[in-house]
Amino acid sequence: MNTVPQAERPARLAVGVVGAGRVGPALARALQQTGHRPVAVSGVSDASRRRAARMLPDVPVVPPAQVLEVADLVLLTVPDDALPSLVEGLAETGAVRPGQLLVHTSGRYGVSVLDPARRAGALPLALHPAMTFTGTEVDVQRLAGCSFGVTAPDELRLAAEALVIEMGGEPEWIAEANRPLYHAALALGANHLVTLVAQSMELLAKAGVEHPNRMLGPLLGAALDNALRSGDAALTGPVARGDAGTVAAHVSELRKHAPGTVAGYLAMARTTADRALAHGLLKPELAEDLLGVLADSADRSDRSGGANGSGPTGPTGPDGSAGGDR
Repeated sequence: MNTVPQAERPARLAVGVVGAGRVGPALARALQQTGHRPVAVSGVSDASRRRAARMLPDVPVVPPAQVLEVADLVLLTVPDDALPSLVEGLAETGAVRPGQLLVHTSGRYGVSVLDPARRAGALPLALHPAMTFTGTEVDVQRLAGCSFGVTAPDELRLAAEALVIEMGGEPEWIAEANRPLYHAALALGANHLVTLVAQSMELLAKAGVEHPNRMLGPLLGAALDNALRSGDAALTGPVARGDAGTVAAHVSELRKHAPGTVAGYLAMARTTADRALAHGLLKPELAEDLLGVLADSADRSDRSGGANGSGPTGPTGPDGSAGGDR
């Protein structure tokens, strides 16, 4: 892991957090461990306030504008959709101070979203930790070696990278124009992985497996390690082998026992087949039957009006609540 020489470390800063979701308190706690001083935090929901009290004890919970009054470094850790209006509001009300470091943790945005604050004299940084957060002390430990997507003006690049390294992370420079693609890549891999694993555990439980997590742990660990090492060459299973009959049996069973999983299974199987075929893992003579099964199954789903199995649940915050903290 990188370390920051003493002479290159940022001055000890008063740190404020706007949005006490899962991310902000963990980052503030990590900065505290390197000598920075959390001085204020804001939170919307009761869960956020409890989290702030647990992760940052004795740090006062105040409105966002008051956080900016006392902090040299402000972490804006709110959901992506809330960030632009938050920045505009803080700038319009005069809460932003010249020379203040304003850091957001959104993967989607670079520093342009901070332009209203930058015009007021703030120093803008985009530091996105490529990690999922639990809202507990374990997050601080997991920051060790965690990659951060870093975007900043050239004159602030060294400061941004130094802050990431102080938190235990590894800075990875992302160009402003590439932030949406960068974030889409992470969401595709991490967020969808959680959905797939949760569905797999539910199906194993229906099949009578007493401890689905124990069964999946070694299998998924090996699959992830192989994929990170070898990419598409790590593909195994009935789709990569072209076992059309097995895939058809899968779809039939899923329709009976978990119709809400059919659409996802078909989409991932088609994508897997395309990649396996392109990389020479799936033999062309077997691909035709397999793709035919997938197409027929997709047509059946369309004719039956889809295979949802459940309706929409409405928007929630990252901690499962309707709060506005990241």
